[in-house]
Amino acid sequence: MLAQQRRALILEYVRRDGAVRVADLVEELGVSDMTIRRDLDALARSGGVEKVHGGAVAVTGPTATTDEPGFEAKSTRESAAKAALADAAAALVEPGTVVALSAGTTSFAVASRLLTVPRLTVVTNSLPVAELLRTARRELGDAAPTLLVTGGSPTRSAALVGPLADQAVRSLHMDLLILGTHGVSEQAGLTTPNLAEAETNRALVAAARRVAVVADHTKWGVVALSSFATLADVDCFVTDDGISGQARAVLEDTVGELVVAPVPKD
Repeated sequence: MLAQQRRALILEYVRRDGAVRVADLVEELGVSDMTIRRDLDALARSGGVEKVHGGAVAVTGPTATTDEPGFEAKSTRESAAKAALADAAAALVEPGTVVALSAGTTSFAVASRLLTVPRLTVVTNSLPVAELLRTARRELGDAAPTLLVTGGSPTRSAALVGPLADQAVRSLHMDLLILGTHGVSEQAGLTTPNLAEAETNRALVAAARRVAVVADHTKWGVVALSSFATLADVDCFVTDDGISGQARAVLEDTVGELVVAPVPKD
């Protein structure tokens, strides 16, 4: 195989999976470690990939691995898909349980569907979710969910993170965590651009009996700065019917359950 053909194939792997490892490419392509590293150097110089320790990740923009859009900016993206995901995720919530909702606009959409679930307790590190539930409690009284806010320092995406949030989360036990994510890939798992948010998300995952991820199809193949969970950590992955066949196959083989929500067409 010519170098140009090999590099095109590597680029295809990166775009498909979001990331590649040198060791896997050596085995897959039958060439030396040094050859693969030269190929990744060439692809990085051309802007096709970003080299990381032990491999490379996809490049979707000049700040793909560290950019953290604000809550308002993200709230207008893929609104129809988020609504479909929120309906599907809310169906997982049972009355009388303790549910954690992570920060993020999709988690916020889920929260809006839980306002009248009987005897529900919601733990959250999301300022918008907390405000939504606080207002509902004032209007609906005891019919609204009981709210527990983790505390911590807010990020641009309105997540409460840091040592205070982590300590609060580690002291709790949740029946179900509904978890948003900045990016998802087979290799990197669930990722976020914010290191402190990654640590708080790890604490949430560890404290929950079941983990349900809500991520629309545009999150697949996006790799941000820090991983906080693997696909094997996910009990239920909720996405929309725009997900690719390849991504669907990976998820079906890796997560506990895959829920694909249909998005109404205009």
